[in-house]
Amino acid sequence: MKTLVVNGGSSSFKCWFHDVREPLAAEAPRPLWQRQVPWHGEQPLDKVLTPVLEELWSGANPAVRGPGDIEAVGHRIVHGGAYRATTRVVPEVRAAIARQAEFAPAHNRFELEAIQTVDGLLGPEVAQFAVFDTAFHATLEEAAYVYPVPYGWLGEGVRRYGFHGISYQYAARRAAQMLGAAGSESRRLIVCHLGNGGSLAAIRNGKSVDTTMGFTPLEGLPMGTRCGSIDPGILIYLIRHRGWSADQLDEVLNRESGLKGLSGLSGDMREILAAAVEGNRRAQLAFDVYAHYVARAAGAMLAVLGGADALVFTGGIGEHTPVLRERVGEYFGFVGLAVDPAKNASARGDSDIAPAQSSVRVLVIHAEEEWEIARECYQAVKAGGEGSVCAA
Repeated sequence: MKTLVVNGGSSSFKCWFHDVREPLAAEAPRPLWQRQVPWHGEQPLDKVLTPVLEELWSGANPAVRGPGDIEAVGHRIVHGGAYRATTRVVPEVRAAIARQAEFAPAHNRFELEAIQTVDGLLGPEVAQFAVFDTAFHATLEEAAYVYPVPYGWLGEGVRRYGFHGISYQYAARRAAQMLGAAGSESRRLIVCHLGNGGSLAAIRNGKSVDTTMGFTPLEGLPMGTRCGSIDPGILIYLIRHRGWSADQLDEVLNRESGLKGLSGLSGDMREILAAAVEGNRRAQLAFDVYAHYVARAAGAMLAVLGGADALVFTGGIGEHTPVLRERVGEYFGFVGLAVDPAKNASARGDSDIAPAQSSVRVLVIHAEEEWEIARECYQAVKAGGEGSVCAA
């Protein structure tokens, strides 16, 4: 099935194409075509995305003869609300994606624009699918997803949803394969998806048990520009004594906090580390705070799982920051976890960076959200012809 994937993030869109066929491999295959499109909202998305997608059939090395050859398009949708499974994009699904934009302001609106761009480019006949980042966390039990606030709020949709589910789903299956559990996912995994946004998940038997992000992608770890979890009393203080508005809080907590807010330099971990090496105290503090929060969250996941078979790092920071993996690993020497310095420093692609004697394996897994989205589209078509709307 010739499948185009449009994976929209907060600052770029990854475009990916492959002819998906059985058997569906656990490890992602090399795509037939892919592009990454930086975009920060400075111009209409369709003006940026359309010429890139047209390269599929009109570029120097076309992957298809024309737009009519594309059989399915999969979109990463960050917040699915009540939708808990991959779903054919129909009018009510579009409306639901738009409603959830309030809770994922850096993502859902742009992802909806990407769907509309594909409408104009490929026509309304092409099957488009919404693959929700929240769907993987549908297995959370009540104790994990209910907040300790007035119970009536739950009926209004105030609950932990969790995000980065597409990445977790791939990482869990790939980790099981690397651990020698082909055909089985009966493992206790602590997966750290660390990029410009970041979160952790506790995964048992391939299912999400707990995760750090909640009602929105703002909760949990400090991130590139997001604050993560802070005392809600701080917000009450700023509103009551400083006269802050909701818009001001939204701007600062989502775009001026995290690594950027602490360092005063950037939300890019590479720039933070470079400045820290040169003696910048605030850059070093930003890294130290980040590592501390990752380790603290991993410790919570360790308790929830009752132990772990592997600690997994994925995402841009997780895959490319050996000093962070080393620092986090140091916190868990008390359970017999160790990181091999040489393996850690030289890790490329999917790697096991723990020494033989480590009681917990430490894996680095390249994030493959596009392949996971393509798999979901294939399985949705196979199961129902055109996919199905599945709301809980």
